[in-house]
Amino acid sequence: MKNSVKSKAGPGILFIGLALLLAAPTGAIADDGAIARGGRLYDKWFGENKAEKPTGNHLAYPADGKYKDDATWRCKECHGWDYLGKDGAYSSGKHATGIVGISAAAGGDAAAIAAMLRAAPHGYTEKQLSAKDVEDLALFVTQGQIDVKPYIDASGKPIGDGARGANYYNTLCIGCHGVDGAKIKEAPLGSVAGNTPEMLHKVLNGQPGEAMPALRALDHQIAADIVVHLQTFPK
Repeated sequence: MKNSVKSKAGPGILFIGLALLLAAPTGAIADDGAIARGGRLYDKWFGENKAEKPTGNHLAYPADGKYKDDATWRCKECHGWDYLGKDGAYSSGKHATGIVGISAAAGGDAAAIAAMLRAAPHGYTEKQLSAKDVEDLALFVTQGQIDVKPYIDASGKPIGDGARGANYYNTLCIGCHGVDGAKIKEAPLGSVAGNTPEMLHKVLNGQPGEAMPALRALDHQIAADIVVHLQTFPK
């Protein structure tokens, strides 16, 4: 059967068009797996990489801070779950340290962040953070931060559709966490779901050292919708 519509383009034109199509830039694809791992290291690096738990307070942690020992070594403890440090949710209260966040490093040079992690005042050794750990953490800091403002309102509540969040939860999360989020008895979701920035961070990046899926590759609004649903669980 002959084609009813004939192309008027000659073979040369068709070849050039195909070449241009194949050569067209498609955009760089972020390594969401490495970024999510960096997010888990930011959360609790010694939980993710199974390094020895640090003892004593981190040298950069304020002497009058409310926390002690390994808690002071977590990146989130100084820089916040919202990445804004003293200018965000940790501007006051028991987590306040007066330390700036990492938001200014978003879109920056990952190599510079990696060097900063090794130098004072951070001073992480290779025994604490391997070269791969530093690479992933720096990747998270420069490429993995999200602007939380579209997902958290002024009162600290998540902005989203709880019904849609329930649908995602019931297909992605329910197997491990159960219908009411209490299946893992050591970590019932209802008891911690009120911290919206923390929940967003963990839904996007996973739980350090655990086989929890990171939903970073999906629309971030999905994470916010899930957090809306999590906050309906019993405390």
